[in-house]
Amino acid sequence: MKKFFITFIFSIVIFIVIISIWSTITYNNLVKLNENIRTQWSQVETVYQRRLDLIPNLVNIVKGSGEFEKETLLKIVESRSRAISSNINTKDLNQYQINKYQQEQEQINKSINKLLIIIEQYPNLKSTRNFYELQNQLEGTENRINVERNQFNEEVNQFNSYRNSFPKNFVANLFYQFKEKGYFKSQMGSETTPIINFYN
Repeated sequence: MKKFFITFIFSIVIFIVIISIWSTITYNNLVKLNENIRTQWSQVETVYQRRLDLIPNLVNIVKGSGEFEKETLLKIVESRSRAISSNINTKDLNQYQINKYQQEQEQINKSINKLLIIIEQYPNLKSTRNFYELQNQLEGTENRINVERNQFNEEVNQFNSYRNSFPKNFVANLFYQFKEKGYFKSQMGSETTPIINFYN
């Protein structure tokens, strides 16, 4: 009887040690995957910030044309201000926060596209060297945004797949920072990357 009791206690201790080691490994993997997402999110913010930084240059070039529609410029400046003032909690990149951030960026995109359509009516403006260089920078930035968003979604997919798999989800659900992360999704009517076209 005593031997059975010792064996039973020893088995429980071994089981607890195995569960502890497995939980520690799972936790460390979740930390690593979570940090990958946060790092990639900073890349996404960087490329969006690059676009925000280009907007004052675009506005200044357009202002120089004199009779340009002031209302359109005002809207693009307001959209930029809203985007700059918005904050997202990188510890909680849930679907709601990602959607909100994406909607703010989409407002800027719409304002820029409207501005570029109106610019078509100003041949002297669109033929300037500064405007041509800005066009190339905007096109490059839109491509970078698309690349970084896709990479972010890949990191989120790896994290969510790992954290939702059984039995790892037990460990993940114990910690707030390991909640399921949100994806960038296509906005209605934006199935393709926006094309900035100055010359039709």
